[in-house]
Amino acid sequence: MAESFGVDAERYDRARPRYPDALVERIVAASPGPDVLDVGCGTGIAARQFQAAGCRVLGVEPDARMAEFARRTGVEVEVATFETWESAGRTFDAVVAGQAWHWVDPIAGAVKAARVLRPGGRLVAFSHVFDLPPTVAEAFAAVYRRVAPDSPLALQPPGDDRSPRQALALYQAMFPKFADGIREAGGFGDPEQWRFDGEQSYTRDEWLDLAPTTGALTLLPPDRLAEVLEGVGAAIDAIGGGFTMPRTTLAVTAARTGAA
Repeated sequence: MAESFGVDAERYDRARPRYPDALVERIVAASPGPDVLDVGCGTGIAARQFQAAGCRVLGVEPDARMAEFARRTGVEVEVATFETWESAGRTFDAVVAGQAWHWVDPIAGAVKAARVLRPGGRLVAFSHVFDLPPTVAEAFAAVYRRVAPDSPLALQPPGDDRSPRQALALYQAMFPKFADGIREAGGFGDPEQWRFDGEQSYTRDEWLDLAPTTGALTLLPPDRLAEVLEGVGAAIDAIGGGFTMPRTTLAVTAARTGAA
């Protein structure tokens, strides 16, 4: 799945949300210099935000299609998984991973980050968490249960004993695993978590543009994807043609210790 997102890189870049400016500003302020390594940079969404903040950015991306799109937007990218990527002696002031660290081995990735960070440099892994309103979530889940019952999005109704925890709780459980990997790797100070809260509004067309870029749907065959989108579109029409939901961006971060 990690290398399925490039099937429509243009849509991915267009539809995926940007990261909070406050997050980018905090990372830049907490780093000893402007050199940023963007792990799993995708189409360059975060990389361009760091460039706009005055940083020099190198991306590492395993999907050649995503990397090529990022290059066309002005981002320098090398194609590799982070674990196998060769730094060739280069070092950085920040290693960042937006919506990507869960594809990286948490210990091996942290070891590699420690190796390429300058003293005081910062590792920051961050992700968006979208928490659909319960009525909206159930309307979507009904469609997924009918069309793609094996999809992770085929959630049980809110309140059902079998239903998974809300998205924010799931991510809050994931981030301690990232922190444990950083601690086990060594070379870092104690990890901390940053949180940025906001909200995101979507029209019907905007949500249907975003949905095919999510991991649960990138692997669906075209006929099933079309059926999902038709059903989800009808569900959005039924609630007025759009919705607003809370959006939280969580980050786990730690500073590189020791001498160069």
